[in-house]
Amino acid sequence: MRRLFAVAVAAWSAAVIVCAQAPKPKTVWDGVYTEAQAARAQATFDSVCSRCHMLTGQGKGALTGDAFWTAFTQKSVADLLTFVKTNMPNGNGGSLPASTYNDLVALILKSNGFPAGAADVSPDAVVGVQIVPKDGAGDLPANVLARVVGCLTKSGNDWVLTRATAPERIEKSGVGAADATRPLGDRSITLKFVLTRLDAFVGQRLSVSGILLGAGGADGINVTTVNRLTESCL
Repeated sequence: MRRLFAVAVAAWSAAVIVCAQAPKPKTVWDGVYTEAQAARAQATFDSVCSRCHMLTGQGKGALTGDAFWTAFTQKSVADLLTFVKTNMPNGNGGSLPASTYNDLVALILKSNGFPAGAADVSPDAVVGVQIVPKDGAGDLPANVLARVVGCLTKSGNDWVLTRATAPERIEKSGVGAADATRPLGDRSITLKFVLTRLDAFVGQRLSVSGILLGAGGADGINVTTVNRLTESCL
């Protein structure tokens, strides 16, 4: 008995150590570009990018502030780099040297107030580096495509997902690989502009994709797709 207890304690201690040593996900607040790299990009930005974009202020063409957060919050710096490479200059994506795109992303990060670090932006260096507010991921902003999973109920004239998960940012509508088994949450999200008859789905687990109305879907979700996952809501 003592031996079994000692083995159990050792196993528990090892698990605690593994959990304690799990690396914290890297974010833009950890410094993923250098000041020199951002400075290198300024001339290119002024001569090529400034025709359509600006690094300060708000409005059409802004690469900072609300426009930046709406486009890239809860994405990665690798996603940002891929977007810039693929789409810029407008209509002529991929026409600049790879190193120039790296530098331009550094300038965008600097212009959004993220701190510099000791290493340059590069495709390998920014994989998995999350773009999140300084105090944590928080809720997704309004007007982004997201997916939620929850239990379908009717509230007055509205369809509502109860026990809903926090909205997850997605690139295209549809069911996520883990939707059928992921732990449910504690939110209620109203389904807006539903074009599908949902009466048969009451009390069932659904995966819903759509555009968030209000931060975190506070005013609901403008539905694009609805998929039944299980006949009961577990």
